[in-house]
Amino acid sequence: MDLQFTQEEDAFRAEVKAFIADNLPDHIQRKVRSGTPLDKEDFEAWHAALNSRNWLGATWPKEHGGPGWNNTQRHIFAEEAALAYAPRLVAFGVSMLGPVLLKFGTEAQKAEILPRILNGDDWWCQGYSEPGAGSDLANLKTRAVRDGDDYIINGQKTWTTLGQHANKIFCLVRTDADVKPQEGISFILVDIDTPGIEMRPIRLIEGGHEVNEVFFTDVRVPASNLVGQENEGWTIAKYLLTHERTNIAGTGYAMRDLAALKDLAARTMRNGKPLSEDPLFAAEMAEAEIDLEALRVTNLRVLAESETGAATNYESSMLKIKGTVIVQRLNGLTRQALGAAAAPFPAVDLPANALTVPEDAAAAAATYFNNRKLSIFGGSNEIQRNIIAKDLFRG
Repeated sequence: MDLQFTQEEDAFRAEVKAFIADNLPDHIQRKVRSGTPLDKEDFEAWHAALNSRNWLGATWPKEHGGPGWNNTQRHIFAEEAALAYAPRLVAFGVSMLGPVLLKFGTEAQKAEILPRILNGDDWWCQGYSEPGAGSDLANLKTRAVRDGDDYIINGQKTWTTLGQHANKIFCLVRTDADVKPQEGISFILVDIDTPGIEMRPIRLIEGGHEVNEVFFTDVRVPASNLVGQENEGWTIAKYLLTHERTNIAGTGYAMRDLAALKDLAARTMRNGKPLSEDPLFAAEMAEAEIDLEALRVTNLRVLAESETGAATNYESSMLKIKGTVIVQRLNGLTRQALGAAAAPFPAVDLPANALTVPEDAAAAAATYFNNRKLSIFGGSNEIQRNIIAKDLFRG
């Protein structure tokens, strides 16, 4: 197995770097670098820049407005975008619903919805988790009852990321309560302006508003909004989550965070010498770097296998687990390097120069606490280990 990039792939990487340098707005790059939360307009600006080059729907075929990239090209783009401090794409439309519609949607759904995703006409969010159904998604209770040409939906969704910006939501709903839980779920598209929908913000531990809870009370949705067949939603959900978990691995983001950590450790003085020369801290950084390099090689191996059709389903779960654990570890080491400066503190009236806080500290605590979610969403890491065990040792 050849894990080296070809000349054509190296040329593509150079093309990606040049495009990002020319099209990523400086103010957005500064926000990402500093950990400042992005506005809706920031996401939309980067979204539009990529779409102008037909690079937005990275997994989409050319006939539907995508670039027609192979897995290796998608990996190269994702890595370079992360290293350049480009925003993460809002994945719900382009990376989740888009691939679902391409595989399971009707021709009418594809013709209507896919161009609106690329053009930024619609902002989609995801209605999967519920108060009693997160890692155990099959336990969801939100009901959709057929009534003529409509479904009537009642229930609650939670942890709806960036739902405050969205005008559309794709949901898993229970359409049959008398069968095995996984067999009674359907996948349906809902306009958030539909009467009976209420969205409430959830404030996170670091004070941000990133997620929401959504309530459905007698929400009437056209039956034509059903994706695939009724009670086929579990199959669609698994397909979608495979895309989500692969994105979560994020080796490019971990590489970027490691480089920033090394720079911070080299200029942070402890006991008269740089922190990077402290044996214990240097050993922890080295261990994180070794794990990251192993993940990168594994990712390349999976890419190589996927091009030949040899990749297996459990590998997306494996990449998700290791990728999220490494990012969390780097976040922790960054806070450790910053020491007391990384602790959130109230705006108090202090004498001038009483407290000198490095620029790196601005979002260190918020990032650390926010990223605890990585080992939970997209399917908790404990559930992913069960998937790996079942796939590897089946029979």
